[in-house]
Amino acid sequence: MSETPADAATDGEHVFQAEVTRLLHLMVHAVYSNKDIFLRELISNGADACEKLRYMAVQDASLLGDNPDLAIRLKVDDKAGTLTVTDNGIGMDDTDLIENLGTIAHSGTRAFLDNLDQANDGSALIGQFGIGFYSAFMVADTVDVYSTKAGGGQAWHWHSDGSGTFTVTPIEGSASDGADGRGTRVVLNLREDSKSFADEATVERIVREYSAHVPVPIILETTDEETEAADSRQLADGSALWTRSKSEISEDEYKEFYGHVSGQFDEPALTIHYRAEGRQEYSVLAFVPTMKPFDLFDPDRKGRVRLYVRRVFISDEVNLLPAWLRFVRGLVDSEDLPLNMSRELLQSSPMLEAITKGVTNRVLSELSKQAEKDPEAYATFWDNFGAVLKEGLYEDMERRDTLFELARFKTSSGGDNWRTLKDYIADLKDNQTAIHYLLADTLEAANSSPHLEGFKARGVEVLLLTDPVDAFWVQTAIGFDGKPFSSITQGAADLDNIAAESDDDTDDKVADADLATLITQLKQSLGDQVSDVRASTRLAESPVCLVAADMGPDRQLEKLMSRSQGAGPGSAPVLEINPKHALVRRLSEIATEAQSDVMEDAAALLFGQARIAEGETPEDTVGFARAMARMMEQALA
Repeated sequence: MSETPADAATDGEHVFQAEVTRLLHLMVHAVYSNKDIFLRELISNGADACEKLRYMAVQDASLLGDNPDLAIRLKVDDKAGTLTVTDNGIGMDDTDLIENLGTIAHSGTRAFLDNLDQANDGSALIGQFGIGFYSAFMVADTVDVYSTKAGGGQAWHWHSDGSGTFTVTPIEGSASDGADGRGTRVVLNLREDSKSFADEATVERIVREYSAHVPVPIILETTDEETEAADSRQLADGSALWTRSKSEISEDEYKEFYGHVSGQFDEPALTIHYRAEGRQEYSVLAFVPTMKPFDLFDPDRKGRVRLYVRRVFISDEVNLLPAWLRFVRGLVDSEDLPLNMSRELLQSSPMLEAITKGVTNRVLSELSKQAEKDPEAYATFWDNFGAVLKEGLYEDMERRDTLFELARFKTSSGGDNWRTLKDYIADLKDNQTAIHYLLADTLEAANSSPHLEGFKARGVEVLLLTDPVDAFWVQTAIGFDGKPFSSITQGAADLDNIAAESDDDTDDKVADADLATLITQLKQSLGDQVSDVRASTRLAESPVCLVAADMGPDRQLEKLMSRSQGAGPGSAPVLEINPKHALVRRLSEIATEAQSDVMEDAAALLFGQARIAEGETPEDTVGFARAMARMMEQALA
């Protein structure tokens, strides 16, 4: 996606970036169940503009001019069918208008558009990717933006009907109708089916439902139709919700504020509101969503917690929580950080590091409480965000024990239930010395893996790990409660000391000499395709499986690395054969007398079958098919 400003078509006329054109088409022509959100997005943009000015004024007070009181003003005109949203924030010049309203420079845009195409109600996605302004075209035939940048002087007019182009032209006078001249005024010429948004009661309802707790006052300006006298009333006072006591705040107020800071329409699954006192004083109002944000797995892994200093918005680019807590939405308001500290210094500030440590520990503490008091709600949380939280097992050695306590796992014996590591340790079998795990792409693939057979026969529980991050944290995790983690697809299974739950041993024993002969012939036939061939204790029903060498990387990790880095074939696996399986017994019996070409075909089929059991294709599919045909011919002869 291009992130360059929109190209100029004629003098003052510009063409929207391709992604914007596609987005506008969806906005205008799709039907959304909740069009109210456009006003929330415009108000949110106005609030951001005011907060940016408040921050910049810390270093340059002249930017506030004669009007330091920041506010958002709404005006409806039922007769003209217009709705106007005005802020006296930082404002924009012509370059800002072209870049901000003609392009979408955000890494999540493509994901947003893809999800918007597929969503039944795309309005639930708007606001999560920084493109809320364009939602105005859901209700407006044309949109006019008048703006003057603080300290800039010149006013500019942006106009578009959403059909593919927009114009930016200079104008005389003030853009925001304010005495100070700065700020932005957005005028929506409402579509015929959206005239209700020019109704005072409708606008007031939307503001109270979605924007009651933005950090600047919201004022509704009205005109008496009979006397034409102007009047105004305040719909929101701009007070900082996080500065109030929890006992004074209702659940609905928390929900409204969560919608403001998260851009989502679900209810918060967990609300964390507290004030820290001591060496650093700061307030925290954070939320864990109920639904997955659509940018949860963006490659940049950016956090979404805003930083304030004494109620002045500083940045939403500071990493206030580790990347593995990026699903948390909210803010931190510090009493101690200097207002004029640069973002570069903020990232390495010892004070900020202390705040980050404190907030991270508090989030984990609240999750632990939820896990203990409301296991069902925590299970829902883990379904949504467990894969992200487990990134901390790989990245955060200091908190690994805490994260192990929070982690939940599907296992070979747990059915559909989540299991904790404490549950696992409590059910260890006699002589079991490790926590066994199996890496796989999906839960279905894990449950059908032949590697599980010997463990199931002995009632040994195995963790079924299907998230990509699992392949990495198990490589660095020492263990839990004194028990190391052990992959059941790597090295020897070491199950001899654990008794089987039922005695299903066959009376037909393979002679050691015959088995050794078969293994030797398989090694010769397969050559470099395998690093070894050996008898297996992990198999109970299947004839063969592939495992990684004792000191080699787990096979699933090799697959992930190959996919992500385009690496070539990994290390040669070990082929394990099941001496109790009828096929292996028969091959052992004929190994000394069978023709070499028969044994070569048998080796190719066994190796191919082992690869198929892992969800892969035989290395030589044509050779595999021919060997199968020849073996079938002999069997049917």
